[in-house]
Amino acid sequence: MSRPRSAAATKAALLEAAAKLFAERGFDRTTVRDIASLAGVNQALLFRYYGSKDALFAAVLASRSRELLEDSPAEQLLRNTLLRMLHDEPRPEDHPLYAMLRSSQHDTAAEALRRRMGEEYAQVLASLTDAEDAELRADLVLAWLVGIGVMRIVFRKQPLAGADAEHVVALVTQAAAVLLERTDGG
Repeated sequence: MSRPRSAAATKAALLEAAAKLFAERGFDRTTVRDIASLAGVNQALLFRYYGSKDALFAAVLASRSRELLEDSPAEQLLRNTLLRMLHDEPRPEDHPLYAMLRSSQHDTAAEALRRRMGEEYAQVLASLTDAEDAELRADLVLAWLVGIGVMRIVFRKQPLAGADAEHVVALVTQAAAVLLERTDGG
């Protein structure tokens, strides 16, 4: 006989299970039934709390990015994002970047990626320059972040994969200061 859970605990369990399965399998190969099973709840609760698998996927992506956006001053967003990306998961296949890459072909998932990563991060990064092409500069920095993640976490390309995270952050933030004048590397 299982103990009753609070709504918050159930939502958290669903979010954690979904994050794990989306990272392992991608959006299309992750089923609602599998998420609910891993969370130890009835799949009807996924629909009750999140509405759909698409909405749950968006919540998974948003959970980590929202923390960084809320907890980081604009000048430190690039640095903090890099540090989290480079230190995040003990197993590369558990990294949220895997979920994003495996799921990017799915239309709704791709839209969630664009909206969460593109609009919110780009808006903050664009605020770090007074240049007329601030949005382009922010997109270039975001593209660089994704590329660093792919090379280090997915492809495990050396020397980047084995490089000290603090050293990588220092180099990237120093170079990014050319595009975003108010980026703080420290």
